[in-house]
Amino acid sequence: MSIKVSTSGAATEAVQRHLDRLVSEKFASRLFAKDHTLWGTAAEDESSKRLGWVEAAQVSAPLVDEVAQLRSDLAAKGVDRIVLCGMGGSSLAPEVMTRTAGLPLVVLDSTDPGQVAESVQTDLERTAVVVSSKSGSTLETDSQRRSFVAAFTEAGIDPTERIFIVTDPGSPLEQASRAAGFRVFLADPSVGGRFSAMTAFGLVPAGLAGLDLGAFLAPVASVVDDLEADSPQNPGLVLGAALAGGDPVKTYVGVVEQGTDIVGFGDWAEQLIAESTGKEGKGLLPVVLGQDAPEVGLPIPDLQVVRLVADAAAEPALGDEINVSGSLPEQMLLWEVAVAVAGQLLGINPYDQPDVESAKVAARALLDETPAPTAPAFTEGDIEVRGSDAVTANQSTVLGAIESLLAQLPEGGYVAIQAYANRLGLGELTQIRDAVAHRARRPVTFGWGPRFLHSTGQFHKGGPRVGVFLQITTDSKAEIAIPDRPFSYGGLIHAQAAGDASVLADHGMPVLQLNLTDETGGVQQLVRLLGEI
Repeated sequence: MSIKVSTSGAATEAVQRHLDRLVSEKFASRLFAKDHTLWGTAAEDESSKRLGWVEAAQVSAPLVDEVAQLRSDLAAKGVDRIVLCGMGGSSLAPEVMTRTAGLPLVVLDSTDPGQVAESVQTDLERTAVVVSSKSGSTLETDSQRRSFVAAFTEAGIDPTERIFIVTDPGSPLEQASRAAGFRVFLADPSVGGRFSAMTAFGLVPAGLAGLDLGAFLAPVASVVDDLEADSPQNPGLVLGAALAGGDPVKTYVGVVEQGTDIVGFGDWAEQLIAESTGKEGKGLLPVVLGQDAPEVGLPIPDLQVVRLVADAAAEPALGDEINVSGSLPEQMLLWEVAVAVAGQLLGINPYDQPDVESAKVAARALLDETPAPTAPAFTEGDIEVRGSDAVTANQSTVLGAIESLLAQLPEGGYVAIQAYANRLGLGELTQIRDAVAHRARRPVTFGWGPRFLHSTGQFHKGGPRVGVFLQITTDSKAEIAIPDRPFSYGGLIHAQAAGDASVLADHGMPVLQLNLTDETGGVQQLVRLLGEI
């Protein structure tokens, strides 16, 4: 067995509490037999349509040669820059796959004008684009598709020779794309987005970027036998029970990459876990942590640290931690199984996402109505401050407002930093995460908007309502129109931020909004201010 899972302390107790029952009830073999009754009567309808992921690697085998041939054809024409337009499960898997392999893939999962402009306006003559969406109705992806069609056309390049579509069979996107002459790759409709790493959604963009898909998929077959075995040594059962079987359950899963050769795994696991479990007032919230993150050294009883290591057998877990090792494709299947186990232990349906749509609806309403901007409570330097009355009342400094937000952290709560900004150009914003964690002494997540709306956004609204939210927006120096839309990317991203903030506030959770009127100056100011705490 190449996957290794090592537990200690409370994690071991959680496994011991549930493992025998999971084995005796044949959870693993029933899962791989696509038994949709595993999560209760209320989940049966949805789960009956969403279990194709257990055999995705085998079903996707025909894609290997097809994608390799397309990559070869593109290379012969001098096309070697691959851009992926997709959100959530359509982008997170190919991103970690290519990063781990050291391959270039431009992932456009933002509506920030600067990030869009950089992706659309760079090296078009050697660019091919993968547009990934199960239905094609995802507003961000549809907008990006429109921009690339217009850019290729203006450059005298036939868009149908450079844009490739990944979608579900029978979707509106498939029908419109085929009618327009675009090449379409169909994914398995029985696989949900966050479980779709080994379908066309993960494999087509990664393969076009240069990933050897045959070599990537090969290890999966060797671990399926271990993961479908009704055995106490089944690593999927062990990991799932360790994550969700505590008494009480540890809400926060701190993912630490330590010695593994996998790059960016936490970002992929974040959606898989949070969107699958964060509902009905409960769930697990992944927190992507560096090895020296404050949370790792703090006494946070409801934080379960999971370390991705080179060899969990040679590096057994200590304290109350979990160590996991294995190659990327093996771990993707392992964690999918573990989340299926966790769903049963938590008593939820891991295949729906009932609260994801709320922020989209609110954003669309703001785009349609285009209300006048709300005046800031105050401005300090390059930062405008808005937010819940209880957060901004009697405050006149950015630090004071942040302290006011953190003062409202409830017992068992967390801080979510949401940066609606150019993640490629303003990466230094991530520095503020550790500073806030030092001050809050609680788990702190950092998400780039709007992409986190398709991952942790479900947990924010559907999980325990114990979060406080620090939202950061920018007045981008770039602006770019969306073809045949009455709004621009700048208008769209601000509507998405405002819509999300309004839904969180309606749920009774504190929100502090910081708008950086000058991107560079505002980021520097915020990093400097938070460095003081």
